[in-house]
Amino acid sequence: MGVEPYLISSSLEGILAQRLIRKICPECRTPYEPDEAALSTINLSPHDVGDRVFITVAVAPIVMEPDTKVEKVFMNFWMLPIRFGELINARSPSIVIRQKAIELGMQTLREDGLRCIFDGETTIEEVVKYT
Repeated sequence: MGVEPYLISSSLEGILAQRLIRKICPECRTPYEPDEAALSTINLSPHDVGDRVFITVAVAPIVMEPDTKVEKVFMNFWMLPIRFGELINARSPSIVIRQKAIELGMQTLREDGLRCIFDGETTIEEVVKYT
């Protein structure tokens, strides 16, 4: 963008990322056990899942109405530590900045999406589609 790194690092205090996903209404929820291929799309194995219940959508006539669409925001917000500006000033590659952010406690959108899946609010497909 042509902006000097010190201008970004001195003014950047936090980062917010968000996505809208479809939330499954209670009438449409059907429990199911995802296969290994579905789990691998979210970097999980059957061992990681344990006894968690996943849901999928059973089409209910009442939900087919256009006005019944329900959406949920999933997001991550991360306050940058002061020392993080050093990476920006050094023009570190984005992968290095991302890895350091994760090491310092940043939760990724995918991780928040997994929480939505485990809470029974949405499906694996929705999270994979938007992260």
